[in-house]
Amino acid sequence: MFDHVGIAVSQFARSVRFYEAALAPLGYRLESHDPKASSAGFGKPGTPQLWLNVGKGGPAHFAFVAPDRDSVRKFHAAAIAAGGKNHGDPGPRPAYGENYYAAFAFDPDGNNIEAVCVKPA
Repeated sequence: MFDHVGIAVSQFARSVRFYEAALAPLGYRLESHDPKASSAGFGKPGTPQLWLNVGKGGPAHFAFVAPDRDSVRKFHAAAIAAGGKNHGDPGPRPAYGENYYAAFAFDPDGNNIEAVCVKPA
């Protein structure tokens, strides 16, 4: 639905490490990294879609597509291990849809990030 999203982060290196760990279970990786410009892009190989830049912004919410429910669980564990805060354990969310399975975490800047799989169990 989108080409890319950019968010402001307060501590660039910390946020790069956090997103590298949290997104790896979903198959996303660091695709572009320019520490001098404080810019980093994450996504599938050759396609950075989430961009981090130093700045001050308000908390955002965004969801990453997970290929399966196990990846949702691994995303959540990796996000917490990398310094994120739990905002919703992995599990079904029937209010959002019949097969909606998701987990939520706050990143180091308070952004609400989610991994979601809508495939049947």
